Amino acid sequence: MLDTRDILETIQMIHQENLDIRTITMGISLFDCVSEDEKRLCQKVYDKITRRAERLVSVGEEIEKQYGIPIVNKRVSVTPVSLIGGTLTSDGYVHLAQTLERAAEQLGINFIGGFSALVHKGMTESDRNLLGAIPQALAQTRLVCSSVNVATTKAGINMDAIAQMGSIIKQTAYLTRDEQSIGCAKLVVFANVPEDNPFMAGAFHGVGEPEAVINVGVSGPGVVSSAIRRAGDCDLSALAEVIKKTAFKITRVGQLVASEAARRLDTPFGIVDLSLAPTPAIGDSVAQILEDMGLESTGAHGTTAALAMLNDAVKKGGVMASSHVGGLSGAFIPVSEDAGMIAAVNRGALSIEKLEAMTAVCSVGLDMIAVPGDTPEEVLCGIIADEISIGVANTKTTAVRVIPAYGMKEGDRVSFGGLLGEAPIMALRPYSPAAFIRRGGRIPAPIHSLKN
Repeated sequence: MLDTRDILETIQMIHQENLDIRTITMGISLFDCVSEDEKRLCQKVYDKITRRAERLVSVGEEIEKQYGIPIVNKRVSVTPVSLIGGTLTSDGYVHLAQTLERAAEQLGINFIGGFSALVHKGMTESDRNLLGAIPQALAQTRLVCSSVNVATTKAGINMDAIAQMGSIIKQTAYLTRDEQSIGCAKLVVFANVPEDNPFMAGAFHGVGEPEAVINVGVSGPGVVSSAIRRAGDCDLSALAEVIKKTAFKITRVGQLVASEAARRLDTPFGIVDLSLAPTPAIGDSVAQILEDMGLESTGAHGTTAALAMLNDAVKKGGVMASSHVGGLSGAFIPVSEDAGMIAAVNRGALSIEKLEAMTAVCSVGLDMIAVPGDTPEEVLCGIIADEISIGVANTKTTAVRVIPAYGMKEGDRVSFGGLLGEAPIMALRPYSPAAFIRRGGRIPAPIHSLKN
């Protein structure tokens, strides 16, 4: 039986506390699109995506109207295209990216993910060609997102791939320089990448997934902040219970939307991603949650401990609300997409080193970090290697989405608009890791990877 108080509470979450479903993402397998003929491959990819996801946007809008729950994004993820590209050259992969763009435009979706490669232990010729295509592909499209997995706890870290990614990020920044290097905002480098992530830019449809699937990403930092403020001056054990109960309620909304979307689209329900995904809107901030917990500013000593508690409580509450939790699931800390993070950087409380420490206990990693445009490739590689090593050593997903904004220097700002927000250019250490990066090869897997 429905409880009137629960209904009123959910209405308040939506209208006053920025609760929304951040994304409904349909994953689509492209394995049956393989063809040695480039034009035939592109046509099959376009036809399958537009046929399978034809009703994705309209169904999302129907659910929004029926339940009054905002669904911010409707997205598609596809099989990592390096796995289906076969003999495509880098130019051929650019053409395939343009095909994905046309399909996304036809569907009216916000983004399409899966211009991706899995190179954590080595590269095939197809992987190399796809990586070579990334800068042009992201420069020539608006909606296509790219990801590259360069490490796993089981395989170790592919430093040759990281070295290449430094160059690719710099090229992408240059080619999209007229838009403040926005191409880099659509490119993410992973360790231990999940195969069912509904969030961009890292979403793709993994090889262990069904023909098609519906994954949903929830949000709700504002809801958690409000709950913490209402809890008052309680101890941390009681505060963890408040966060758990709030995460349960948020996830139940996600479970409802996911199940309903799957039913209406006649597509299996995959997972609910529990991630607290912030926006640039005031009050919809993970940094604000940490400050409501008692920190004078995000970045203060104690920030990592507060974030660890938040992340754990969110997961514990979420798994009670859904039997199928996946993706990234936790708290996101992207700088440009979180008004509180931006404020903490501006006041000098939050550095890239502190952000790196925080990523050891939360979802994803160094996300939407803007750095000076003249940052050398090897420094970008060092940033990636540091973050990726946290994921490998801790058997967790970590990632880097770094933006060397062309022509910008420390203290400047980039502005992308929408959910991508704006970001201050952050300071980096002036010392070079070039000789270390040039060694190449693989950093071996940690000893605790040997669990068989």
